[in-house]
Amino acid sequence: MNNSYELLMWLREKELLKNSPKYWWPNAFTFEVVVGAILTQNTKWERVEESLNALKKEFPLTPQNIASLDTWYLASLIRPSGFYNQKAKRLILLSQNIIKDFGDFEEFKLNVDREWLLSQKGIGFESADSILCYACGRDVMVVDSYTNRLLREFGYEFEGYEELKEWMERGILENWDKLRGLYEDNLNLCFARFHGKIVEFMKGRR
Repeated sequence: MNNSYELLMWLREKELLKNSPKYWWPNAFTFEVVVGAILTQNTKWERVEESLNALKKEFPLTPQNIASLDTWYLASLIRPSGFYNQKAKRLILLSQNIIKDFGDFEEFKLNVDREWLLSQKGIGFESADSILCYACGRDVMVVDSYTNRLLREFGYEFEGYEELKEWMERGILENWDKLRGLYEDNLNLCFARFHGKIVEFMKGRR
């Protein structure tokens, strides 16, 4: 395995996303992705889905609706995701800041950058890149512990998130001419599905 392009082609042979949404993350390009990116920290996605379903039964997921909630009420709805008091506070503050700095979610999608996201309480590299890739449709590769573990099996060691991300993106960019026809000339789609393939492959081996 010489680069991330070879890794992607190897994963493509396994047909890992046959039953997944096009962009892998459910309801891509909606505010639900932002909420999910916070809720999924330190917990399993199945728990996040429970929380998201509970929220959506109560109201449409918008920054305006989250920003106006009492912390205790939001915490009660997202309880399955764990760390619910902390996550509730962070979701409310993030929603308030989106409204304050962008006005609404559509403007946020168009204009937010990684620096702004990383300045928000509770958002680190992986959460920021997940929001940029899956909520905002940006050409950003998300990497996580699954990515690190898989590459370690191929003999690669990385000093941190940024080095791993750069390695993953570089192999795709250098071979984009070979890939563009497979991904509708859409780099965001390629990165989204690449990350999804890694996660599904590694989860399937548990």
